[in-house]
Amino acid sequence: MRLPRSLRARLLIANLIVAGAALGTVAVAVSLVGPGYFAEAMGHAPGDAMGQMMSDATRTAFVDAVRNALLAASLIAVVTAVVVSLAVSGRIAGPVGRLSAAARRIAGGHYAERVPETGEGEIADLAQTFNAMAGSLEATERRRLQLVGDVAHELRTPLATLDGYLEGLEDGVIESKDETWRLLRSETARLTRLVDELAELWRAEAHQLSLKIERIDLAAVCRDVAERFTPLADERQIALALDLPSAALARADRDRVSQIVANYLSNAIRYAPIGSSVAISARVHGAKVLVAVVDEGAGLAPDQLEVVFERFYRIDPSRTRALGGSGIGLAIVRALADAMGGRAWAESEGQGCGSRFLVELPAA
Repeated sequence: MRLPRSLRARLLIANLIVAGAALGTVAVAVSLVGPGYFAEAMGHAPGDAMGQMMSDATRTAFVDAVRNALLAASLIAVVTAVVVSLAVSGRIAGPVGRLSAAARRIAGGHYAERVPETGEGEIADLAQTFNAMAGSLEATERRRLQLVGDVAHELRTPLATLDGYLEGLEDGVIESKDETWRLLRSETARLTRLVDELAELWRAEAHQLSLKIERIDLAAVCRDVAERFTPLADERQIALALDLPSAALARADRDRVSQIVANYLSNAIRYAPIGSSVAISARVHGAKVLVAVVDEGAGLAPDQLEVVFERFYRIDPSRTRALGGSGIGLAIVRALADAMGGRAWAESEGQGCGSRFLVELPAA
């Protein structure tokens, strides 16, 4: 026998089966022990001569009374089972049905779908979890669409430049000289750098990076990075302050940590005011090691602390990509930190108060 697909019908059948089993058990028990108890109640114990002489009419009356009582009990039990089943199934099947309908609409691309978080216990928990999942899917889809638009925008500018110059060279409008070829080369380098960064971001977020996790000295890594950026800092008259204890040891990939610190320091030097200072520090906090790069720049508003790590986000939209980078660096930083079992985030007292960019890694 094939059960119906409806949850309401299944709950009704289950309640009727339970009621039927209970009534059957009662009927069997009454039919087996009822006559003996009836004879005892009449004052005729089993084996008593008077009990043996009980009339057939009395037995028939007893059996009829028991049968009628069982029939009445069966009717009441069935009605009760149906009423209770409808009441309970309505509280269970209703929210489940709404969840099913909402899931079908989300599968069709309507990611803004939500369900009422009503009910109690597991039903309410299920609704809350479903809404959280739908919100996550909606955010992921929004980021995907934004990523497609941002990538198209990033590719359009250098491609348009290349196409314009190549057309000019072809028509003889632009003279073929070293300056022209250097400009074309710089545009192809921008395209190559953007593609490489997108590929690295994808590999990091997909946990497909080849990491060499080992015991590293964070102080030494930070000093090497600071040394590489000293000429750029001197050019902008920015002083680099290092606070790096020798005991800052971590378990991480040395090259990836160097990439994270370099990204932080590059942004700090680029956005810090001329003549200010940038500090690099490392501290051990229990089972974690914390590296911080602090600048005296424009700072971050509270709503920028998270979005600054999103792809293609720029703090100052007026800056060109040539000056401000591709906008993928901090997204790569967060993905690299996650891949090494750490985390990356930013702190700021507000706009005009500078910023702190931090990365936390497992201590060695």
